[in-house]
Amino acid sequence: MLAVFFGEISVKTVADRPSYHQLTKDIEEKLVESQIRNGICLVQTAHTTCSIYFDEYMHDKNYYNDDYLQVDLNNVLHKFIPRQTTENIPYLSPGPKHIEYGMQKKDPDYPAVKWTMLNTDGHLRSDILGNSVTLGIKNNQLMNGEVGSIFFVDFDQTRERNRKIQVIILGEG
Repeated sequence: MLAVFFGEISVKTVADRPSYHQLTKDIEEKLVESQIRNGICLVQTAHTTCSIYFDEYMHDKNYYNDDYLQVDLNNVLHKFIPRQTTENIPYLSPGPKHIEYGMQKKDPDYPAVKWTMLNTDGHLRSDILGNSVTLGIKNNQLMNGEVGSIFFVDFDQTRERNRKIQVIILGEG
């Protein structure tokens, strides 16, 4: 019989640099909780400056606890998507209509402060990496190989945030 499981993972991000989180163990726990033996696992985020991606776990880390492959990814992305530090340089976004919209928000996660919208670089970086990963499940095991890991990254460097990741598992028990 076909079953669907919905789960959620919460992470707290940092300010002033991209915030990476290894999700594989959390997803494997959701897989056990789901009791689905064979099917697919979708991991996604609805946050528009964030990405979910699949890559190898590296053992070497910098002083911020980012693995070296994540640091390399940051360096490559920074070369063609530099950080936005002031309005309209180097990007047109956010424009005056979007700033006006943002200033009307009442959500504490999105404070009505103009500088919090200077995150166009985060949007562009997440556009490139995407917001989801889908992997197969076979015999209640995530089909991620020996070294494959699922990561979440928030490219919005303006402030700390509480972020949500959705885990949707579809298959047979």
